[in-house]
Amino acid sequence: MSPSTERAAVAVRPLGDGDLDWMVTRNAEVYAAEFGWDESYGELVAGIVGDFGGRDDADREAGWIAELDGDRAGCVLCCRRDENTAQLRILLVEPSARGRGVGRALVDECLAFARGAGYSSIVLWTNDVLAAARRIYEAVGFELVEESPHRSFGHDLVGQVWRLELSDGS
Repeated sequence: MSPSTERAAVAVRPLGDGDLDWMVTRNAEVYAAEFGWDESYGELVAGIVGDFGGRDDADREAGWIAELDGDRAGCVLCCRRDENTAQLRILLVEPSARGRGVGRALVDECLAFARGAGYSSIVLWTNDVLAAARRIYEAVGFELVEESPHRSFGHDLVGQVWRLELSDGS
């Protein structure tokens, strides 16, 4: 393999300056480009990220950026849904970084944090068109618990709720 085609190691780090703004911008841009989602998706992400950034609960909530060669390659948040349940939110992998373990590294970091924070389960909401993300969720043990059609972001979609029990030692 030539140096230009070697896979760089994925580095996952806590959020830093400018990362929350980047999360909002890149989510809106990537989903608009790939799925034609309208500005309401960016508004949803901005609300989630704004709520996260406005809370100060470092023991129960955190976020991470994945980097490849020092460049942002993805992001995820672990948010408090209730006392016993965490919620994985805003998982994004840059198109140029897909297939390189970025998504899995971010999900693993989120799950390790949720376990360490004492949550007994973790949930997430996604849409069925996000097949690559669903494969990651299934691989780490999430189970589909609910599906419902909805019209959002300018499209007819099928929303999905996935859940993973953390207290069983998994």
